[in-house]
Amino acid sequence: MTTITAAMVKELRESTGAGMMDCKAALTETDGDMQAAQDWLRKKGLSKAAKKAGRVAAEGLIGALTSGGKGVLVEVNSETDFVARNEQFQGLVKMIAQVALHNKADVDAIKAAKVGEVTVEVAINDAIATIGENMSLRRATSLEVGKGVVSSYVHGAVVDGAGKMGVLVALESAGKTDELAQLGRQLAMHVAATNPLALDSAGLDPETVKREKDVLADKYRQQGKPENVIEKIVESGLKTYYKEVCLLDQAFIHDTGKSVAQALKEAEGKVGGPVKIAGFVRYALGEGIEKQESDFAAEVAAASGKK
Repeated sequence: MTTITAAMVKELRESTGAGMMDCKAALTETDGDMQAAQDWLRKKGLSKAAKKAGRVAAEGLIGALTSGGKGVLVEVNSETDFVARNEQFQGLVKMIAQVALHNKADVDAIKAAKVGEVTVEVAINDAIATIGENMSLRRATSLEVGKGVVSSYVHGAVVDGAGKMGVLVALESAGKTDELAQLGRQLAMHVAATNPLALDSAGLDPETVKREKDVLADKYRQQGKPENVIEKIVESGLKTYYKEVCLLDQAFIHDTGKSVAQALKEAEGKVGGPVKIAGFVRYALGEGIEKQESDFAAEVAAASGKK
């Protein structure tokens, strides 16, 4: 049986907002499985959401660059936030974004690309030697459209085109480029704020939808609701879920009285033609990298052979 630690209870509490004892009970019931414990709390009505809120260790910058119908995002990590404020590091991130824009937005391809007489990989190693801190190109991506624009938004910018979060939104349209670019930036800001999982319900992972249905059904089943009623509640609950996680269904942050789909339709008048969101990407610095927190007392005890 998995030992339920205080750190595990703390993590679950931060990600769900549930009480400490409820979190401990959830972890005990699920043998320490964090995801299952989140679901357990939701089924009991003790958690409003099951969003993981683990703190991340990675520092550095997200670089964003667009040119007409193409845009790129790159994440360059460093050990400390101090380095992100270093002009040489900022220049390195912007240079890597330029390389990504004009080449394939793939980590290996970018590292192998030439900048002057050296490769990007050599340039990164030179920066490590000069700045004295480890750094790496973690990931890169791009969006491109034949007709239309790719717009970007950088949140928490420390320098033009680089910050703590970057978003790209690709719009397909034969309409006015300047109006499209403005609309694209508004949508990119929206994506930064709401972090949608997909463009619409058809784009969601079927496993994610199934899990949501199961959580909803089990919650009301435990309340003694009949199956025919549960089915209707689940369908209603899914519609609410889609409004939370699907970009087109979300309330537009610039005008919450409209959905993004409605705002997009209304914008077609200014743009001068149909507009389609061809894709979007959101990079948040360090997402998915967990901090490794050490228990100093436990380390000392282990070193001395104590339990």
